[in-house]
Amino acid sequence: MKEIAIFAGGCFWCMVAPFDEQPGIQQVLSGYTGGQTVNPTYEDVMSHKTGHTEAVEITFDPTIISYQELVDIYWQQTDPTDAMGQFQDRGDNYRPVIFVTGEKQREIAEHSKSQLEASGKYKKPIVTMIEEASVFYPAEEYHQNFYKKNPARYEAEQQERQAYEKENRRDGV
Repeated sequence: MKEIAIFAGGCFWCMVAPFDEQPGIQQVLSGYTGGQTVNPTYEDVMSHKTGHTEAVEITFDPTIISYQELVDIYWQQTDPTDAMGQFQDRGDNYRPVIFVTGEKQREIAEHSKSQLEASGKYKKPIVTMIEEASVFYPAEEYHQNFYKKNPARYEAEQQERQAYEKENRRDGV
């Protein structure tokens, strides 16, 4: 059994490992979605003219890991208060979006977002969008499994994200 989840939350390099390491995950692809250009390249998306967002497409077995669990992991990987980028990554191609593939995913995502808003965890409003999934275009091979191919750079990116997160949460944790 398999389902698809699609999340955007900044550079896709940092979005793969947290999902890839979970039981029930069959595949995590870095790619582009949400725009109007067919078969965009990395350079196309970086031009900010395609409307695409860097995202990850996760193929998972819902009998092992639920969509709710994936959404919970997602919130831990992003700054849901920043609509025009994530951490050091700036621009509309880095915006935080949960792309849903149906009504059940939409209900779960919206409920989870409401809970996060009510928690008071962040100093600023939650601006992560919830949108219908559209065509997902896998990124070039050199972007796939970045954390395995470039562990030192991945670790540096993670440390920068963690420092930013700590500075912007109400609880400072």
